[in-house]
Amino acid sequence: MGGFSIWHWLIVLLIVVMVFGTKKLRNMGGDLGGAVKGFKDGMKDGGAAPADDKTAAVTNSQAADKPVDKTTIDVEAKKL
Repeated sequence: MGGFSIWHWLIVLLIVVMVFGTKKLRNMGGDLGGAVKGFKDGMKDGGAAPADDKTAAVTNSQAADKPVDKTTIDVEAKKL
């Protein structure tokens, strides 16, 4: 029970191409490459300090200007 030979892998590759088609495989490869690139960029940016952005924090006065969503309940916990 040894490993697979090159002929086994070529047959598997041929079956995969026949099932999925070359266009779909190309699209999946591009999507996978984009996901890996995005992950690497996220890992690089994750270690950096966040920039001081005025729009990042929403204060209560800014939240009061927005229309009220009736499906959400806003509560505040008080310590006794």
